[in-house]
Amino acid sequence: MRNLIHLTAAIVALLPLGATPAPAIEITPAIAQMYAAVSAPSPTANGMLVCYGFECRLRMMLYFTDADRNKVIEIMATGRASPEAERKAVQQVVLWFDRRVGPIIGTNKRVARADFRNFADGQNFDCFDTTRNTVSLLLILQEWGLLHHHRVGDPRYRGNLLVGQLPHNTAVLIERAGGRDWVIDMWTRGYAELPDVMPVETWLKLD
Repeated sequence: MRNLIHLTAAIVALLPLGATPAPAIEITPAIAQMYAAVSAPSPTANGMLVCYGFECRLRMMLYFTDADRNKVIEIMATGRASPEAERKAVQQVVLWFDRRVGPIIGTNKRVARADFRNFADGQNFDCFDTTRNTVSLLLILQEWGLLHHHRVGDPRYRGNLLVGQLPHNTAVLIERAGGRDWVIDMWTRGYAELPDVMPVETWLKLD
């Protein structure tokens, strides 16, 4: 009951007065399946479901206020010059998101690479949570017309237990010039740390 009260209060606190539902953003079948796997709604231009507690066991609706939108636009404006600059701006938006929701849902105590061994699922993201959250955030940037050098790609997976590589998922941006895939991975970093950004081919080789 306490968790339900907390979740309800969080939703109400983040819902702007007069907010109305917006149409869902167009997504690929792979991304649709990612949301369907946990019965989660896809994002809209107005807001997104925030997953936490491992495998989206806990969740909160984040509705973007005018101040939120203005801040994100301000951050993304720093990335107009080049694909590299845009990826750095995206890093800053993910950092903004982490700080935005952390104090509300308790993930301001989260640690890097959290999984069941941490025994603190309620204040952490696993990689399934960070992938869904980051994909949602990237889709909203795309919907708002703020991605000029990239488009949102399907999430990527790695994992080979035979060589000691544990299963892991991440969000992806595809560079428009040349089509190179770049991961945006916040699971490997702790609270209020910049997410990893690197080519998918590099990420696939990591532990």
